[in-house]
Order: sequence, then structure tokens, then C-alpha cells
Amino acid sequence: MRSALLLVWLAAAAGTPEATRAAERPPAVSSAGEREIALATAEMEKTRALVEAGAVPRSQLDRAQQALDDARDAACLRRTLYSPDLTEAETDAMLAAARRRLERRQKELQKTEQLADAGAVSRLSLTGPLEAVDSARRELDAALSRARLIHEIAQMARAELAIEEHLEPSAATLLPYGERYDGDGVFDIAGLARIEAAFLTRFAHDLPVSALGQTAVHRALGFDHRNRVDVALDPDQAEGVWLRQFLESHRIPYFAFRTSVPGKSTAPHIHIGPVSGRLSKGG
Repeated sequence: MRSALLLVWLAAAAGTPEATRAAERPPAVSSAGEREIALATAEMEKTRALVEAGAVPRSQLDRAQQALDDARDAACLRRTLYSPDLTEAETDAMLAAARRRLERRQKELQKTEQLADAGAVSRLSLTGPLEAVDSARRELDAALSRARLIHEIAQMARAELAIEEHLEPSAATLLPYGERYDGDGVFDIAGLARIEAAFLTRFAHDLPVSALGQTAVHRALGFDHRNRVDVALDPDQAEGVWLRQFLESHRIPYFAFRTSVPGKSTAPHIHIGPVSGRLSKGG
């Protein structure tokens, strides 16, 4: 029977130019994600031909489409969740992809549970779907955590831009929002290693750096954050006080954000380096 169905599909598809080209050469791919998408696409086209020939039920085409959608979402997560650089806009696509992958696995688990309850399959068959749901849930949790961090970086950048563009550049004017220390007026990001080592020695954990140099978020906002570092510390708590004193002792410029800038919801943090500005054209 399976051989007969295969012959039906071959008869339906062999005469098309698309089928001939597909048989002659596989699609060129440059990444694991693209390879998975290419394979899922080929499988869906093959299934579509079988469905149109009446060889298999349409439900198989739906499953092939779901597999293709899942491959696309997996590729999206590879580009975003595991990328060292991300914009706010990209976090929306990342979260949507992670949620869709979890929803698909939850539906698959529900179907398997119904079959197990009806005695159609062993309850041992639930192991795989349960593990898949757990993995997808952890993937979504990681995506949510990453999105929160990107959002915080963007809020910090907007707060700094508000100060740079709308307030007078004097320490007295900036006092309602924080404390500015100009030091030598320059900071090389290579000097961060010394700060991190001193902080680790003093507090036995890593310095909580939230934005290191120029990020995709800063570029998207047109913000020059080169040779600048944002640290997620309250400047008036013990660790923040120590960091400010360390920076001042080495004449490293910083800006300590104590409260939110009006209209900008940002948590207290310490910006190491000169006050940032807009990127020049082509920068």
C-alpha cells in the first residue's frame, strides 16, 4: 500500500519543473536554522503533493505546516535569544516565537494525554511531550528575562538622552536626578577589568554590568555609548557607594542615577564614563 501511494505522488509531482529542480539540487543554506527551514519546507511541499493526489489526509499537511512554523520560530530564537546584541523591536519577535513554540508543545501534550486516557497509547508516551513542554517553558522564561534586560538598557539610554538634551550640563542642575562626577573626563572600556576585579574582591560576586559599550539598543536610539558602561547598582546602597568612591579615587567619570527622569521609567543605576550624546552621521 505504501509503495502504491508513493507511486501516486511521484506520478503527480514528477512532471513539474519545481519537482525536477528540487530533485537535482538541495537548497543552499548557511546556518542550522536555515537548514531546518529548508528541510521543513521541502517536507511540506512533498506532503502537499501527496494530499492533492489524494494519497494522504489533509491533517498531515497541517502537521507539516506546524513543523515549518516551528522551524522558523526556532531560527528566530537562535538569532535573538542567543545573540549577544539585540534591539527592543527584536525582543517582540523573540517573545512571540517562544510563546508559539510553548503553545504547540502544550497542544501536543494535550492530544497525547487524551490518547493515553482513552487507552490508545501507553502513559509512558507522555514522557517526550512533557519534556518538550518543560524545555519550551524554560526557553520562554529565558526570553522574558532577556527582554526585561533589553528594556532596562533602553530605558537607561532614554534617561541619559533626556539629561543630555533637555537639561543644563551643570552638576547643580542634575542633582534632582543624580550625581555627576567628571573626573579626568575620559574612560577607556579596557579599564573595566580593573573595576570588576576590585568589586569581586570586595563583594565576592561579579559587578552587575547591564550595558557594555555600544549595543544594538543604543545604535537603534542613535545614542553614542562607546567606552561607556551601565551598572545596575543603586548609587546610595553599599555596593553603589563603594563603586562611586572607587571611581572617584581613580578619577573615572560617572553619572549616578538616583531617581527616574520625568517621563522616563528607569531604575537607579551608575553610568561609568562621560555623559553620552547622539551618534554623528555614519557613526
